[in-house]
Amino acid sequence: MARRTPLNRNRQISEINMTPLLDLTFLLLITFIITVPLIEQGIQVRLPKGKGKASAMEQPNTCSITLDEQGAIFLDNVPIADEVLAAELLAKAQTDPDVTILVRADERLAYGKVVAVMRLLHDADISRMALVTAPEP
Repeated sequence: MARRTPLNRNRQISEINMTPLLDLTFLLLITFIITVPLIEQGIQVRLPKGKGKASAMEQPNTCSITLDEQGAIFLDNVPIADEVLAAELLAKAQTDPDVTILVRADERLAYGKVVAVMRLLHDADISRMALVTAPEP
């Protein structure tokens, strides 16, 4: 009895189809392009307006403390309690004495809450800090 299918049709395909890989690559690229600005924005706060030009602080050892309208505290966009924040700031100051802390506070927040955070920074011996403001229109 003779074979109905030729032997050469059953050989292995040794080529990689690049089309699905390119589709996946472009999909991931578009996803990251859309999500990275959302991640960098962090906690939504309405910053107070400030005059003058401030120099940009582009340092790798920079952390941010954000206080929202309700008074909740976030360290690098992670909610944190006051006591834990004090311990984290002390640990950061001990590991890196040149750490810079950026304080972002909502303009509708009571002034006493910002002063309490500044007191925690002072108690941790962090001398490099900045209050972030929005530029005036």
